[in-house]
Amino acid sequence: MTRFARLRRDLADDEEGSILPLILGYVLLAIAVIFVCVCATDMYIAQKRLDALADAAALAGADGFSLTVEGDGVRAELTDDLIREQASAIVSATAPDAALVSATSPDGVSARVTVAAEWHPPLFSPFVPDGVPLRATATSRTALQ
Repeated sequence: MTRFARLRRDLADDEEGSILPLILGYVLLAIAVIFVCVCATDMYIAQKRLDALADAAALAGADGFSLTVEGDGVRAELTDDLIREQASAIVSATAPDAALVSATSPDGVSARVTVAAEWHPPLFSPFVPDGVPLRATATSRTALQ
């Protein structure tokens, strides 16, 4: 046996089993990436649901108008109390874990509603924080002006 063949055989013997820690490292990295992606997707969906809830509450708040007769015309007028009442009913009926932060009328013909909720990750992951506050604001105008 030549010296080169012996050296090659010795090097081949030293390399056995060294791929296992590399594979385990990549598997752990892949699992961590999957967990983070699942959590990020769930948080995105929770934010979109909160946006939809704010839209629905603002739309309901804009429908809670009172009619005011002025001369020959009738005008729809929004008040903060009526908006809060309508928006609160929608928020409590559809998402009990969400809270109505504010429900106001900045100009008397539109309703601005802000809702908030707290997001918790669906999977345990040390890379994702627990209890992320989410907020959504929506504005809707009355159909009658």
